[in-house]
Amino acid sequence: MIGRNEGERLQRCLDSLRSSSLSVVYVDSASSDDSVAMARSRGVAVVELDMQTPFTAARARNAGFQALRQKEPGLSLVQFIDGDCEMIDGWLEAAVAFLDQRADVAAVCGRLRERFPERSIYNRLSDHEWDRPPGQTDASGGIVMMRGDLFAAVGGFREDLVAGEEPELCQRLRRAGWKIWRLAQGMAWHDAAMLRFGQWWMRNKRVGFAYAQAVDLQRRASERHHWKQLVSPWFWVAVVPALALAACWTFGWLALLMLLIYPVQVLRVALKSRGDALGRL
Repeated sequence: MIGRNEGERLQRCLDSLRSSSLSVVYVDSASSDDSVAMARSRGVAVVELDMQTPFTAARARNAGFQALRQKEPGLSLVQFIDGDCEMIDGWLEAAVAFLDQRADVAAVCGRLRERFPERSIYNRLSDHEWDRPPGQTDASGGIVMMRGDLFAAVGGFREDLVAGEEPELCQRLRRAGWKIWRLAQGMAWHDAAMLRFGQWWMRNKRVGFAYAQAVDLQRRASERHHWKQLVSPWFWVAVVPALALAACWTFGWLALLMLLIYPVQVLRVALKSRGDALGRL
């Protein structure tokens, strides 16, 4: 479990694991609140990261995994979870049972649900983002159960990645012949707490940077993931306006009607997303 200044969200996360008899390690990244004391008061082992080394979620998860292995030398499975999440009852058992049945699967995740989608449109967008079809998948998110020996064998998460460390790790696992799987079962509640446009904007900047990093890492690889996500924003932000302005030289201001493609695209994406969601009900 990783976190920084999660407050009540960390308390809910810890409480969701209270009934579990499994070993739990909390990795704290220089919180200024009572996160460390809160975890220790519940008997959870705590790792406090030295912030003289640049912080990344990947580094925190690796540190937690190492501490867990020291605590449990015979560790076979590890569940990663963020401090702003709550584990859903039954998920751990379902994930363990699935991995017991599927020896070809290295990692399994489930349905991550937004805790308060009604509080803002940004929370609702997050909930939609978590809604992915079950079955074999290219990558998990950060909330995932993995085989501990495989995680260690491929070197864990890349600590120099500020974002997108999960798909990069999953890519290495898939190259080694393993599969990543997503179950339809609920896995955890997530509290994005995005109530302002600025929070949403900063999150998407971080995601965009992660896509760029991923593409850069894959330049000499045979696989080409995230190219669409990298190129698409340039098309909508630069190419379409440039074409509309260029067309004005020939067709006058009527050429700006080309910009109506934006609301049409929004409607298309909304209808497709609704159809996909209904199809999974």
